[in-house]
Amino acid sequence: MSDAWIDAWLGSPRFQKYVDSCAGDRARALALYEWNVTLGQALMRDIAHFEIAMRNAYNTALEANWTGTDHWLLDPDSPVVTPIWRIKKDRSGLKRGSDVNYLNRRAVDSAIRRCGGVRATPGKVMAELSFGFWRQLTSASHEKTVWVPYLHHAYSPKANRSSIDRIIGNINTVRNRIAHHEPIFDRSRTPDQEPAHVHTDLMHVLALIAPDVASHLAPASSVQTVLAQRP
Repeated sequence: MSDAWIDAWLGSPRFQKYVDSCAGDRARALALYEWNVTLGQALMRDIAHFEIAMRNAYNTALEANWTGTDHWLLDPDSPVVTPIWRIKKDRSGLKRGSDVNYLNRRAVDSAIRRCGGVRATPGKVMAELSFGFWRQLTSASHEKTVWVPYLHHAYSPKANRSSIDRIIGNINTVRNRIAHHEPIFDRSRTPDQEPAHVHTDLMHVLALIAPDVASHLAPASSVQTVLAQRP
């Protein structure tokens, strides 16, 4: 019986990645594809819990230390929206000033507009912001303006910003691959983004910002079970 329906369903280029990984065995490749989807679903559940915990922990740390006249997300003087200029080289080697906060500011402004503009509430705006926005708050460009005065309070005193940023960046990369239905089984070429590694790192950071949530999530997670079922 022909299995041409698989290529019509998934697209030949997409499915070929799985076929190549299974030495041309298309039946095994389909099993690998289904397992990849199941692993993505298990990871997305845990990432969803992590994302909620992270943004609420960040909001608590910023609110407790922010002295502006409005909420830190709505105040025009907030460090998450004010320009941060850095000198960067373009592809031709030309040096020019670049506002590394541009994308964050655009994300916040867009969220505020979707939530009613001047009637927007902080809670609604927070819910509209993507994982990518929260991920950027631990980047090196935000160390002096966001991490040192605010966000480090969300972590233990000895927490290392660059290590945390690397972990959250990897979580974000894998999350986006899952959301776009891309393979995550082949992350061994970038060990920090290998699913088992990402999940371990996720649980580590979650324990730092929300230990009770980490304790709740660990026994209910199905990620390790699914990892052991790889065909």
